[in-house]
Amino acid sequence: MTITGIISAIIIGAIIGLLGRLVVPGKQHIPIWLTIVIGIVAAFIGGFIAGALGYGNSNGGFPWILLLIQVVIAAIGVAIVAGAYGRRGVR
Repeated sequence: MTITGIISAIIIGAIIGLLGRLVVPGKQHIPIWLTIVIGIVAAFIGGFIAGALGYGNSNGGFPWILLLIQVVIAAIGVAIVAGAYGRRGVR
């Protein structure tokens, strides 16, 4: 992955984290910075999975499949972290 790819993954990852948070139903009691970190990680993992599946977006245009994979991974990550983070503070 080139430096441009890494920088774009970080920027898009922040947006993907927020989209993942919107997909998960209910209120998540996690800080926004943690949501952004989850989105960045989801962007990298989603890019890896899409590449492994052979999706290269060779025709150009908007990579809908890649975005969908990344948002699903971010939603799963937000749900897992919100469950673990929310239980940590309850007494």
